[in-house]
Amino acid sequence: MDSVDIRQRVRRVDAALAGMYGPRVLRPRGDALGTLVHTILTQNTSDANSDRTFAALRAAYPDWEALARAPAGDIAKVIRTGGLADIKANRLKQVLETVRSCAGRLDLGFLSELSDEEAFDYLTSLPGVGPKTAACVLLFALGRPVFPVDTHVHRVANRVGLVHTSGPAKTQEVLAPLVPPEIVYQFHMNMVTHGRRTCRAGKPRCEACSLAPGCEWAVRNG
Repeated sequence: MDSVDIRQRVRRVDAALAGMYGPRVLRPRGDALGTLVHTILTQNTSDANSDRTFAALRAAYPDWEALARAPAGDIAKVIRTGGLADIKANRLKQVLETVRSCAGRLDLGFLSELSDEEAFDYLTSLPGVGPKTAACVLLFALGRPVFPVDTHVHRVANRVGLVHTSGPAKTQEVLAPLVPPEIVYQFHMNMVTHGRRTCRAGKPRCEACSLAPGCEWAVRNG
């Protein structure tokens, strides 16, 4: 399947998912550093749990300087319910120190002056920040059409046959350039929803999926 075919199929999958879960409208948050911190907290936990953890973190440290000054052990206590607290606390400290060293302050506003590629390269240069996290910051905070791939998107994309890749990072590398910019947000959000509700890892609900007739996995296992 060439890139034109994949783009066309992406549009068909996007339309089908929008029919299942509704259209999505992007409203950029504008706070790139806050989005980065929040996205780090989402790793290996649910959205609801990460939201609570982020709220607890902001209540304990109302500004980024306070967070940067805090001992990693204290931060870990605040975010303990989000899982991997010690790893995430150290990562947050490292990221904030690197941002301040580079920008002279705890602010990622300068990303708006960079191209998508430059901003992506900068974010992925930060300690522990991978392609999905970088793409989430660019999409959700700045409204850039950069497509993030998590485990749900990776699973759905491979099952339906958009790609045949070994992991989320590779799926993002291959698929992201082929997603039309105007549907990046909707496609991402509905792919995630589909992976959680219908195309589940353990027991996909193919009988409830409008993608099933053209899905490689469903046809092979039906």
